[in-house]
Amino acid sequence: MKLLRFGPKGQEKPGLLDANGRIRDLSDKINDLDGAALDPDRLSALAKIDTASLPLVEGNPRLGPPVTGVGKIVAVGINYKAHGEEAKMDIPDEPILFTKAVTSLSGPNDPVVLPKGSKKGDWEVELAVVIGRRAQYVSQSEALGVIAGYSIMNDVSEREYQLERDGQWLKGKSFDTFAPLGPWLVTPDEVSDPQNLNLWLEVNGDRRQDGNTSSMIFGIGHIISSISSYMTLMPGDVIPTGTPPGVGLGRVPPMYLKPGDVMRLGVEGLGEQTQQVKAWEDVN
Repeated sequence: MKLLRFGPKGQEKPGLLDANGRIRDLSDKINDLDGAALDPDRLSALAKIDTASLPLVEGNPRLGPPVTGVGKIVAVGINYKAHGEEAKMDIPDEPILFTKAVTSLSGPNDPVVLPKGSKKGDWEVELAVVIGRRAQYVSQSEALGVIAGYSIMNDVSEREYQLERDGQWLKGKSFDTFAPLGPWLVTPDEVSDPQNLNLWLEVNGDRRQDGNTSSMIFGIGHIISSISSYMTLMPGDVIPTGTPPGVGLGRVPPMYLKPGDVMRLGVEGLGEQTQQVKAWEDVN
């Protein structure tokens, strides 16, 4: 299934994408796509619903993040060797973890707003994993069984805040709109091999990133197992799994986002996102 949430910000309803690419309303079946709805057994029951019996949503509504009630976003840094090299950072021996504030979540096509005085806004296309079952000390072999589905995140970053202001990376990762998620939550049965998915990102039509999840240093099972040894993962938690090379920080000379830029990005089988970049001063 390709699950989604549609409607104005703060008023989204749960839905799914049918075989013809049309949105069907799920709000009579579940309250929302939150932790309670994301258990793999619950999702299996949803998959048995006759899609044609669900109300058709007309038009082209806004899409919100495909999950709500997210407790935490735990991201993985430097998980592609070539990205570590372009960022001039050591290749890690175990996953580098950092958090993004849940208030940074936004819809897949909502504008990305740069904070006051931002000079080094950057892009990062990533495969995102959404947890469906409580997981603590889960083994690598069992880790894929706790996944509700896969999605796309643009791990937007402000590099000055991240790298030049002393402290944790979350300073440059957590501004509002810095975690566009979606368009869909794709259940594992539709992703035959999450470790072999192409992912890409364009800025103003210019291809900047082009990679494949097979190049991850740490695979998805390893990542989930590792994180679950440091904290309990709960249904609805989101794990962005790292970005391939091609970010603005790694260009010579570096190239950063400016108001008016348009980012377009996608992951094979998981859809696409498009975001226009705006300055905080222009929207407040």
